[in-house]
Amino acid sequence: MRLITFGHIGKTLVGVQTDKYIYPLPFKDMNELIDSGVDTEALAAMAGNPIAPQETELLAPIPVPKQDIICLGINYMAHAVESARFKKEAFGGDRPYAVYFSKRVNECSPTNGTISSYRGLVDSLDYECELAVIIGKDCKNVSKEDAYNYVFGYTILNDISARNLQTRHKQWYFGKSLDGFTPMGPCIVTEDEFDRPPTLEIKSYVNGELRQDSTTDLLIFDIPHVIEELSQGMTLKAGTVISMGTPAGVGMGFTPPKFLKHGDVVECYVENIGTLRTYIE
Repeated sequence: MRLITFGHIGKTLVGVQTDKYIYPLPFKDMNELIDSGVDTEALAAMAGNPIAPQETELLAPIPVPKQDIICLGINYMAHAVESARFKKEAFGGDRPYAVYFSKRVNECSPTNGTISSYRGLVDSLDYECELAVIIGKDCKNVSKEDAYNYVFGYTILNDISARNLQTRHKQWYFGKSLDGFTPMGPCIVTEDEFDRPPTLEIKSYVNGELRQDSTTDLLIFDIPHVIEELSQGMTLKAGTVISMGTPAGVGMGFTPPKFLKHGDVVECYVENIGTLRTYIE
């Protein structure tokens, strides 16, 4: 099931998206829908009268997450290599454990949204196409074997990064968290639509040029590992967003680097979810 958040006649609604129509659901937002614990069969029974897509405005599926987003760094081996090549002191070294960091988001940017290039503040704006996991119910001390039972669904996240701020501050929070730096979308596809684990093509394009081209089975630390590890020490609340890291091909990985600039268009694609498009102003 494909779930979206959308604007219609001055209201923000959530609904089921099909090839032809959008069917509104009786929840105030996506967080309330996730908290309800309702399964896809029950959601289908709740669907309201169809709305034509051209009468709507597509928003980020979770415009305002409940908490900061949990992100994984250096979680594809080829990206680890290119990151260390860009700045060894910031990204190099052995990492026997997963790298976690937090990304502040006041509001997620939707597909076809516009974000600032922050000229004067940022001189190395970068993109990172990532598969994001949405937790469906509170989980604590969850085993790897049971981890997928706590996944609500998947979406795409572009972990926009200001490399100069990220490396200058010796930690990643500020350089990852400027307003607009969390494009998300275009939808959430529920977990029951995927194999376990989901092995999906993941790609990004800048102005139509293919930059990243990989598959999600190349994750160093996979989804069950991450859920088990994090839930041993913290409760992952329903609605938590975990972004699983990006493959090789980001701007800083090229020689010379190919950073984003005013007028660029970034497209992040994940198989069976869709394309998340972002315009840089």
